[in-house]
Amino acid sequence: MLLAFHKPYGVLSQFTPDGSSNRTLSEFGFPKNVYPLGRLDADSEGLLLLSDEPGLNHRLLEPQNAHPRRYWAQVEGLPTPAALEKLSQGVSIGGHQTLPCRAWLLNPQPQLPPRDPPIRVRKTVPDCWIALELTEGKNRQVRKMTAAIGHPTLRLLRVRIGALEFGDLKPGKWRELSPAERQLLF
Repeated sequence: MLLAFHKPYGVLSQFTPDGSSNRTLSEFGFPKNVYPLGRLDADSEGLLLLSDEPGLNHRLLEPQNAHPRRYWAQVEGLPTPAALEKLSQGVSIGGHQTLPCRAWLLNPQPQLPPRDPPIRVRKTVPDCWIALELTEGKNRQVRKMTAAIGHPTLRLLRVRIGALEFGDLKPGKWRELSPAERQLLF
């Protein structure tokens, strides 16, 4: 079984509480014996896969498998083409050089419903949405990468894994993937 879930803000990518005020996956009525394939931190939203199939974690998440994951990041300020190129080449975060990735300004900018709670807004500083496509996934990597180029992330959504997009799946909802959708992952 392979499930697509639109993880909302403030939800941990785990079934057991960690002592924080964040909700867990146990609140969403998943079938027994599924586990998350990878993680999204509690502050991030978007596509999370869950499965009861052993071995999928390695197949999907190991960098040597070059399995792309696409994120939309709402960042503070307007990154220049040079800043986006710096992201694409890889940046140093916490003593680790990130792998090259794809980074671009989303045009047109996506029109998403506001997040609850709302993001920080500063009247004198604009924000915009960029896309990043990575094949690695270190802890809070996208947030650290955008901060490294001077554009902190205000909101982060994972919108695609492999060629599978979460489409119109609403926050907090999940569904089993069809055989054709499974093919999009691999």
